[in-house]
Amino acid sequence: MNTVPVIMKQLVITAPGEVAWADAPVPTPLPDEVLVRVSAVSTCPHWDMHIVDGEPMFAGQELSYPYFPGQPGHEAVGVVMAVGDAVQGLAVGQRVVAWRDTGEPRQGFYAQFNVFREVDLLAVSDKYLPAQLASLELSMCVEVSFQQLASIGGVKGKRVAIAGLGPAGLVAVQLARYHGAAEVIGIDPVADRCALAKQLGASAVRSGSADQWPASRSDAAAVEVAIDCTGIAPVVEFLLHRTREAVALFGVVRQEIRYAGGLMWGPGVTLVGYGDHNRAAADTAYAAVEAGALDLAALISTTLPMHDYLNGVEQLRQKKAIKVLFDPWA
Repeated sequence: MNTVPVIMKQLVITAPGEVAWADAPVPTPLPDEVLVRVSAVSTCPHWDMHIVDGEPMFAGQELSYPYFPGQPGHEAVGVVMAVGDAVQGLAVGQRVVAWRDTGEPRQGFYAQFNVFREVDLLAVSDKYLPAQLASLELSMCVEVSFQQLASIGGVKGKRVAIAGLGPAGLVAVQLARYHGAAEVIGIDPVADRCALAKQLGASAVRSGSADQWPASRSDAAAVEVAIDCTGIAPVVEFLLHRTREAVALFGVVRQEIRYAGGLMWGPGVTLVGYGDHNRAAADTAYAAVEAGALDLAALISTTLPMHDYLNGVEQLRQKKAIKVLFDPWA
């Protein structure tokens, strides 16, 4: 086991479009925290692009620069290097993955080391490559939508549509299969992403063109359940008119969604909101990885040194990458 140094490298978004890969002291864990040597950290594309562009991820939030050090890095895998006095479930040398973003103004994982609460880390096997684990936090987030749907009948044995085949949508395609969906239809205008969705278990893919899929909940082409991973109101409305039972919202919605009166009959279609991040969702996502049903490495388009952060974000912006995995030691 390597000795913990005193100084590390840490990313700071200093202003819109500007970053520094700078020296910083290695943090010391509080009693309920552990110190993690970061092996790799993957992008959360919309979050990264918003902050680099000078826009808050969620409407109404305040945003100031320099942004909090190491943020918005939160999808990380690493090794425990030190533990706080109150930590009981994790030990030095264990491999861990961050399973949820705390949402607090604290140091993030775009760094060589980070401290994180024990309760927000999940011990994982050494047999997986970093790319197979780093995006577990995203998978937990997507699993929450399946938990919401489970409360009103779930997806088992049903035709399920997934709109938006970015990272979340590609995870949703796989989790829909894992939860027993009979068919999974991926919807996205980007051909490469549709092709990848097919490789990951989609039964069929559509471009989202209305002339390819007429609006009729009674038509044989309609699905029972849909999950929106775009957050775009017209896309949600598109799904509502082609779904018989429920449309679940996962993408961050920034516009009003129109629910037409006719949607309440026949029986009506339910518009399902989001739930709370929780450990059960993380455990389910990790179980899907262990079962070979969830391939997170497939989301990683390229691996870059952490100091090449802006290049990675630009690849996301141009849709040349689905996710970028950063190596803070390269």
